[in-house]
Amino acid sequence: MQTVRQLEALREAVSAYRQAGERIALVPTMGALHDGHMALVEAAKRTANRVIVSIFVNPKQFGPNEDLAKYPRKEAADSRMLTNAGVDVLWMPPVEVVYPEGFATNVSVSGVSEVLEGAHRPGHFDGVATVVSKLFNQVQPDVALFGEKDWQQLAVIRRMTADLNLPIEIQSVVTQRDDDGLALSSRNAFLMPEDRAKAVALPRALGAAAKAIVDGGEVEGALAQARDTLAAAGFDVDYVALADAGTLEAVGAYEAGRPLRLLAAARIGSTRLIDNIALPE
Repeated sequence: MQTVRQLEALREAVSAYRQAGERIALVPTMGALHDGHMALVEAAKRTANRVIVSIFVNPKQFGPNEDLAKYPRKEAADSRMLTNAGVDVLWMPPVEVVYPEGFATNVSVSGVSEVLEGAHRPGHFDGVATVVSKLFNQVQPDVALFGEKDWQQLAVIRRMTADLNLPIEIQSVVTQRDDDGLALSSRNAFLMPEDRAKAVALPRALGAAAKAIVDGGEVEGALAQARDTLAAAGFDVDYVALADAGTLEAVGAYEAGRPLRLLAAARIGSTRLIDNIALPE
């Protein structure tokens, strides 16, 4: 695996792949890799000849009271995992390469960015859209892969890619979970043992709410029950919502045949977790 930190070297590698007629996949990450990331890498290997993984802890998507300084950084371990997985290039630029002095451009995706996570973390999705658009321009992949755990992020990137006519296929990979159902996340490393044991209430509450809604239950009642379940487990709940899978607009009733997602964000101890599940169509 080639580890690249400067744009010129990245473009040389990409140019060689292009001249050979090879299909290129990009897996953008912020590092602290786990099996969820590796599922993206394996999916990328199935769809492309060459796989480029980026690791960049993006300061623009962290709010002033969020955990940028504490975000786990495991460069050596991440590099070993990617080498063992057969990744071709690790793109790991320093901040000054991504955001050079005088950088003044912001990419904003209205609508889908403004609700749920966007309402609780103002500016977060501007940071996501800005850095992903930069990564797309730097790597110029044929396909980029993202996990469904960050469903709203996926929706934002799909909207941005379509709106800007970017010639990039966006593929999603289903959420990877521990044996007890908790979604894999780099932030799980922050969970104290007692909080980790309680955290399984999050996917279970979503599952129970989904079943109640599909079985004909009233949506707001099912969402309220999920919020109560999480509070009883020790969570401080930001939201539990039923939304259109594409637009993230709130939905008040179950509609068979319409793609819908149940989404939640809640804090247990000092760690904020998000999760989502699809409702059967």
